[in-house]
Amino acid sequence: MKIKFFLFVVVALMGAGDLQAQAVSKVGTSAAPFLAIEVGGRALAMGGAFVATADDATALYWNPAGLSRLNKTMVTMSHTQWIADIAFDHAGVSIPLSSADAIGLSVTSLSMDEMQVRTIFYPEGTGEYFGSTDLALSGSYSRSLTDRFSIGFTGKYVQQKLWHMSASAMALDVGVLFTTQLHDMRLGMSISNFGSKMRLQGIDTQVNYDVSPTTAGNNDKIIAHLQTDNWSMPLIFRVGAALDVINRARHRLTCAVDAVHPSDNAEYVNVGAEYALYNSIFVRAGYKSLFLKDSEEGVTLGGGLAYHMLSTVNLRIDYAYLDFGILNAVHRFSLGFDF
Repeated sequence: MKIKFFLFVVVALMGAGDLQAQAVSKVGTSAAPFLAIEVGGRALAMGGAFVATADDATALYWNPAGLSRLNKTMVTMSHTQWIADIAFDHAGVSIPLSSADAIGLSVTSLSMDEMQVRTIFYPEGTGEYFGSTDLALSGSYSRSLTDRFSIGFTGKYVQQKLWHMSASAMALDVGVLFTTQLHDMRLGMSISNFGSKMRLQGIDTQVNYDVSPTTAGNNDKIIAHLQTDNWSMPLIFRVGAALDVINRARHRLTCAVDAVHPSDNAEYVNVGAEYALYNSIFVRAGYKSLFLKDSEEGVTLGGGLAYHMLSTVNLRIDYAYLDFGILNAVHRFSLGFDF
């Protein structure tokens, strides 16, 4: 076991040692930032170090290459009261087509309660209300090319709505997963949200325009639209390793590390561990955004229970506690089935 753990630490340090803080982090320069909100109580309790594990239905988010390794139909659902009373919801299902390939579908949404429209002249409200909703619909396919190497793809439709304005785009995720012969250590990599740019459009950009203001009698109320800027979605590159330091019939201890390179922030590292007793009781801990300057994220804790309901149906409940510093803690629950 000591040799296993030593080898795992060496690989982890090799992946994380070259990370350097960027002079300009580009925070706040992406459209659809909700795509960077991670999913799954299990993965989040492990500090978000999950790209090389990806062995449940949340692989739809973390690494679609993991889907082909699931030999059952799996369902995951979660609802979270996110920061500032924002609601975050995610649901996904993975379906094996054969022993070598699988498909998956997922939906993710971010929404808020309606708020009053206020202006300079009506600071107490105009009587109107506005809302904001973000939505992502995804479809995935994964195939195991060998018994140790698998690849996966996800296509997604992304939409953002803010009162009368909306923007939409298409994006692609790609992932690979490899199980080495070095104590079955798993290596994973994924690229998420590679796609077209987004531009808000709607009646709020509509203006009346006079093509020739110096010409008398011409139409000075031609309907025109102000052109808004295009913004890229948050492109995220993850590479990680996971190792079962202890793997026995009664209990298991898994350690994992991910190095993350987002397009709108500096690089950082996530680390985590999961202890499983009889594959029914789980205790997890981790640390998010290691080496990321000015990050409010940090310690993650959680656990889970797996319960055999019927002859072919298993229920799983996972919980994660996320420390967000001055933004207070966020509690993440997820519910899963497999059959």
